Amino acid sequence: MDAPTLAKHLEKHLRVATFPVGIRPLAPGEPMPAKARRPSKDLGAQVAICQCVALARRYGWTIAFSGEDLACPIAKAAFGFEDRIPYYERGSLAEGMYASCQEAGAAFESALPRFAPNEVSGVALGPLDRLTFEPETVVVYGNSAQVLRLVNAALYEKGGSFKTEFTGRGDCADIVIRTRQTKEPQLILPCYGDRVFGLAADDEMAFTFPFGMAEAIVAGLEGTSRGGIRYPIPTFALRAHPAFPPSYVELERRWRAGEQ
Repeated sequence: MDAPTLAKHLEKHLRVATFPVGIRPLAPGEPMPAKARRPSKDLGAQVAICQCVALARRYGWTIAFSGEDLACPIAKAAFGFEDRIPYYERGSLAEGMYASCQEAGAAFESALPRFAPNEVSGVALGPLDRLTFEPETVVVYGNSAQVLRLVNAALYEKGGSFKTEFTGRGDCADIVIRTRQTKEPQLILPCYGDRVFGLAADDEMAFTFPFGMAEAIVAGLEGTSRGGIRYPIPTFALRAHPAFPPSYVELERRWRAGEQ
């Protein structure tokens, strides 16, 4: 299944408000897509990775970045573009903000997924239906009901429960790195930075899966749809008899009784 075909299936079953995005970490020496926009060059600014994802899913742009395009220190450290020096590793970034003490801050950094230094040279991403490269990971933002459909789809073949983890910060690492390392779908809780800089809305969540699972995800969406699990959710209330004010009820009674 190619990326545009996957995009059509996701649109059919999910009706999300923004484009599903395909992401490809670039190996050292791998060229960036020719027509991709570079933040430092084409936007005239260094940005956060969540902004790049937002530009892809909201504007429909293909974006490519390396360390020189990034302003976010957490992202540069997690993606291996800068050294994780002792100041970072001992929890200084989280202490007093996300963490009660430096030890708790260090535990946050230890839990964040990471690339090794120089493991990737950059990352390319863009809307699935317009990609000129094969993605490694797909991320879909939606409301909780739309994301639930993807959880249902991921479990359709094997059943059981869906397991994921997040720290509440650095969701770019959850989206790109954790999905690669686990080779499993991930439920993504947008972090504070994604809300401040990437404009993730209060009612949005996200879901990622390896592109290699595209056929299985689509089969899960189609199978659960045949079973009656769909979006928009066909609520039972639409088929229930409505309740009306007493005066409306009295009018119905008079019609039936032939009264004026």
